[in-house]
Amino acid sequence: MSDNRPVGVFDSGLGGLSVMLSLYGTLPDESFIYYADSAWCPYGSKSIAEVKERANRITKFLMDKGAKAIVVACNTATAAAIDELRADFPIPFIGIEPAIKQAALHTRSGKVGVLATRNTFQGRLFRETSARYANDKDVYIQPGDGLVEIVEEDRIGTPEAKKLLRSYIHPMIEAGVDQIVLGCTHYPFLIPEIRTMVPDHIIIHDPSPAVARQTRHVLEESGLLSENSSKHDKFFTSGDTEMMEKMLQRLGMRALAAQQVNL
Repeated sequence: MSDNRPVGVFDSGLGGLSVMLSLYGTLPDESFIYYADSAWCPYGSKSIAEVKERANRITKFLMDKGAKAIVVACNTATAAAIDELRADFPIPFIGIEPAIKQAALHTRSGKVGVLATRNTFQGRLFRETSARYANDKDVYIQPGDGLVEIVEEDRIGTPEAKKLLRSYIHPMIEAGVDQIVLGCTHYPFLIPEIRTMVPDHIIIHDPSPAVARQTRHVLEESGLLSENSSKHDKFFTSGDTEMMEKMLQRLGMRALAAQQVNL
């Protein structure tokens, strides 16, 4: 039986579009509704209570739009709110956690760097995943203050952006890491810049493909997969629609326009 209702996706801003790219490839027959909370971005500097409140509002909005499942395409929101969302709403939720397991399995130096927001580092998922898979590894955590804003404001590649990113990456290189985990969905848009700063042997881990695979698994297990090739994607933002449309065009996504909705 086919369920042609859309899958909801939300993030603190445009970063979750990196997850959308993987979702498109893994679930080609699904329709999506994406909400970018850019007016409240970044979540990483907000209190846990604020992030929970935003996640709750956005979830209600996506469900009102018919979402059959929701991907919380934000590490900070996953860490802060996904347990309560799963308890409070009757649909499946797929969250994001830093790809520490894969990094721990692949490291040869025994040293793993994690670049994420401060709230992600404080979350239960990060602590539990680190303890389970990397308790015998040296994990170097680096808060990426300011990087989300660089992506949101289309300042990737500027001298200021490179300087800030280098100040976060170089200490991890000097510490001897051979794996760098990107713990924020905005950060994959910085991979081309990061690649110019790190030796070839360092592996960069983007969690998006794993999230897309898990989303497919959840939809299959719940009997929610769509078999309709007619897609109807919708994109909403609490921020600047022009900025969102610019990013959508750059990524080659299927939306022609974004709608502004303040929640």
